[in-house]
Amino acid sequence: MLSQSHAATIQATLPAVQANGEKITDAFYRTLLGENPELMNLFSRSGQATGDQRRALGGAVAAFAAHLIDEPGPDAPHFDLIMERIAHKHASLGVRPDQYTVVGRYLMRAVGEVLGDAVTAEVAGAWDEVYWLFACRLIGLESRLYTRAGVDPEQPWREYEISHRRVEAVDTASFVLCPVDGRPAPDYRPGQYVTVAVDLPDGGRQLRQYSMSQAPSPGSLRITVRRVRGVDGTPDGLVSGHLHDHIHPGDRLQVSAPFGDLALIPGDDPVLLISAGVGITPMAAIIDHIAHTQPSRHVVAVHGEQSPGRHPLRADIVRSGSQLASFQHLVWYEEPGGPSNDVQVHTGLVDADLIPLRPDATAYLCGPVPFMRHIRGALRRRGLPSERIRYEVFGPDQWTATRGAR
Repeated sequence: MLSQSHAATIQATLPAVQANGEKITDAFYRTLLGENPELMNLFSRSGQATGDQRRALGGAVAAFAAHLIDEPGPDAPHFDLIMERIAHKHASLGVRPDQYTVVGRYLMRAVGEVLGDAVTAEVAGAWDEVYWLFACRLIGLESRLYTRAGVDPEQPWREYEISHRRVEAVDTASFVLCPVDGRPAPDYRPGQYVTVAVDLPDGGRQLRQYSMSQAPSPGSLRITVRRVRGVDGTPDGLVSGHLHDHIHPGDRLQVSAPFGDLALIPGDDPVLLISAGVGITPMAAIIDHIAHTQPSRHVVAVHGEQSPGRHPLRADIVRSGSQLASFQHLVWYEEPGGPSNDVQVHTGLVDADLIPLRPDATAYLCGPVPFMRHIRGALRRRGLPSERIRYEVFGPDQWTATRGAR
């Protein structure tokens, strides 16, 4: 809990920090990575180029400060869930407790650089306390995750070999990964992801999270990767491009243990899976698992895609759904998709008002953040409580970048 002496200072200075959040994080990354270039391997180059990673960091710390003074905004997701989500991301990257000291030092230095004389000793002390409350909570959560997964954060990687590769759709392929050490593949909760570490031709190393796209299997993991194409001057995805262009059966990758909090919640309540684009991957794992373990459980699967040719894992969803006693499958294509015998096909963007919704359902969302904000808001207006709406974000989590985001 934030000390009473600092609460008033945070309340008074929070608007200025929020208004200058991107400048502060720009200064933070410039100095941190400029003076510690070896840390570049821990941060996404693409996220740095687009600014997404900078906005995510600034948004998370400012949202935490607002949470501490009880001003999170009426529609903000519950902050405990946000912290859990960040901790899972960090654990999948092998973040260590000592790295928080380095980050804290450079972050406070950036605050001083941007806000100048406004950062008095009192202001600096108050924000330093906010940062360490933030960091200590994450360190505790990450420690529990490492213990639960049996992972040493000093050595978080395990080597896998590609046993099979399959084209799923335009710019999308699945990779089946088998442990090289001969031990079984790790168990995981459907909906979770792994981090893949890729050594690039220029000598750099980059890390990316990819959801498992099928139910747990003792012999292997399967990830499904969409090639990221740059738009409006943004760069192509380094890791997705490398996997598509250079990784084939027989090649090896360093992979983390499974993490992620979108995982299917045990129980028998109805399940509503809503995805867009490559966000379909955790949904495919969830429905595959339900088909094998709870075929009487009611499931609705909804997906939005640009065109039928870009729709990955559709056959997997149809096959899993055919094993369920109660299953509805709806798809929206921005381009006309034509009739289908196995799917309700609509044209245009996903219309949230047409999604079948049971009052006791739990919804799982994955896709671009604007899409999930829109769907979450629509589900809430239709009466589904926020605690029954779960989501996953690929890349930096921008949900907290704007207070009161739906």
